[in-house]
Amino acid sequence: MIKIIYPGWLPDLNRYIKALNSNRFAGNTMKQKASGDVATIGKPKRNHVLLPPFFIHFHWVCKDKKIDKDNIAFAKKFILDGLQTAEVLPQDNWKGVEGFKDTFDVDKTNPRIEITIYGSNEKEGHQEN
Repeated sequence: MIKIIYPGWLPDLNRYIKALNSNRFAGNTMKQKASGDVATIGKPKRNHVLLPPFFIHFHWVCKDKKIDKDNIAFAKKFILDGLQTAEVLPQDNWKGVEGFKDTFDVDKTNPRIEITIYGSNEKEGHQEN
């Protein structure tokens, strides 16, 4: 099992769409920054050996309930890309990822994203389905 905590927040789907609509480069800039931030946090975990396919639990701890959960969970795209860049995950395709679980909480003073990755050799992750 690998646990990564991303402090703060990543762009939600509505902000990403707004950036894409503002100009054709803004969305890509947003994606590159978010994925790069995740890669920086993930790099210390790249030496952990997990066997694919992976099961990933995203625990979204929001500062409030103003954004819909589906818009929040969109940020998993940035997270998965960043974890590949950091070499924590070799791939995020059908062979590499078995599934996901999203859970949500509110903490006004400490918003964060807790990412727990289970390898196929770990039964605990597969029981979360």
